[in-house]
Amino acid sequence: MPSEIVNQKTRLEWRDLGFYYDRDDSTQEWRLTGSRNGLLGFRDLLLTYAKDPRHARKSEHEHYGPYQYLEIMTWPEAGMDNHAIHGSLDDLLRLASLIDQQLTNARAGITIRIRDAFAPDSQYALVLDVRPDDFDPPVADPALAARAG
Repeated sequence: MPSEIVNQKTRLEWRDLGFYYDRDDSTQEWRLTGSRNGLLGFRDLLLTYAKDPRHARKSEHEHYGPYQYLEIMTWPEAGMDNHAIHGSLDDLLRLASLIDQQLTNARAGITIRIRDAFAPDSQYALVLDVRPDDFDPPVADPALAARAG
């Protein structure tokens, strides 16, 4: 069982990221949960990744979040699978733009599903679960909830 110091560090990492994420292999979804501004943080991660020339080569990648299993990867084809959200740098910029467009007028309580507009043949979809502005990402982490009880 992790110590309270580890739990606090994990909570801070979720807050720094701005959203909670999970991958559901049964529904084949990457699910990101956060406020509109928090989810725009994912758009910003994509923009930062895609604008970095060090990521131009195939298989370059970055891991994000406290558990480090959210991976953005440079790949010749756009897609999402149980390993990563991937594509060329232009594909990832396009995904960032799609997210930006979808979140422009998004309100708490809606769910946005992105797959066909980004990569119709993708194994997985990206699901954005929009929560209220005061949403605190660590509350969605079942591992932290289990440790609290």
